[in-house]
Amino acid sequence: MKIAEIAPPWVKVPPERYGGIEWIVSLLTEELVNRGHSVTLYAPSTSSTQGELRAIFDEPIDLGGKDFYGAVHPMAAQSVAPFLDADSYDIIHDHTGPIAACLGALSEKTPVLHTLHGPFNADVRHLFSMIKDKIYFNSISNAQRAACPDLNYIRTIYNAVEVDSYPFRSHKEDYALFLGRFSKDKGAHNAIYIANKSGVPLRMAGKVDPGADTRYFEELIEPHLDGEHIVFEGEADNDYKRELLSGARFLLFPIQWEEPFGLVMTEALACGTPVVATAMGSVPEIVGEDGEVGVLAGVNKWDEMVEAIKEGRLEAVDPYRCREVVEERFSVEAMVDGYEQAFEKILADQRARGDELSRTELLQN
Repeated sequence: MKIAEIAPPWVKVPPERYGGIEWIVSLLTEELVNRGHSVTLYAPSTSSTQGELRAIFDEPIDLGGKDFYGAVHPMAAQSVAPFLDADSYDIIHDHTGPIAACLGALSEKTPVLHTLHGPFNADVRHLFSMIKDKIYFNSISNAQRAACPDLNYIRTIYNAVEVDSYPFRSHKEDYALFLGRFSKDKGAHNAIYIANKSGVPLRMAGKVDPGADTRYFEELIEPHLDGEHIVFEGEADNDYKRELLSGARFLLFPIQWEEPFGLVMTEALACGTPVVATAMGSVPEIVGEDGEVGVLAGVNKWDEMVEAIKEGRLEAVDPYRCREVVEERFSVEAMVDGYEQAFEKILADQRARGDELSRTELLQN
């Protein structure tokens, strides 16, 4: 197949630090090329790929705290190019957002698959409602669909991690880890509360974006950083992230929103590190049954997490089983198998529609 993959313009592919979507795009693109497909990646020129790289921007675009509408122009610029070349591809696969999805609705010959990576807000739901039958959608968890159930979903394909690149450790150090973007929804302040109440040292690493996230960090995180019990590690690069994940007793994922996936949970599990998380959004799909590879707590039930930690429930989790879950369900091979099947199903659907249209035209003539 000839495939166009459209990455967001904010981060190079693959990313050096924070960039969950960009990691997925990179893993998918490289494995599709390895399987013999012709893939064109639309991403900043600092990106790297075995496929053909087409860049609209020389450098990743700095959002600088811009809201949805402030991001429209760079997203549109990134997305227009593949649709202008639509006849060159069998399928266009978009990972950016609703702007490209709306452009894709205008593609008459080349089908478009839009993978939903972000949350549904009122603006996004409104845009998608106008094009829900014009393109195909992929969800990254079944839970994600609840906020917008009427789209033309082709299937659910989970995000993946390159399992072999994550160091496995069965013997852990005495610290919990928070790893992710510092925002209220991600619950970094909840991680501090849980660490203080349970008496477990906490190491925190991740990105602090300008604007609301910086204010959140300064008000709710920074005052608690003491360099001993609560330690800020900065925005860890890929090597240091893996070191932190593999050494941690457990990952704290005390979110306050319907997380569509939560890639960091699979990264931790690949290292043999159990997860303590809020049972919201995709979390139950990733962690599975409570107690198997981690602990699930109710929404805003931070003391449930504290109690589970103090009772030693995490010590009963087998780190080898943590790794197995990722190998079985969240490997690159499993993800790319899913996308290949989705592409083939879309193309078969397009052929069937074309045949039906031809029959209709013959009858009319």
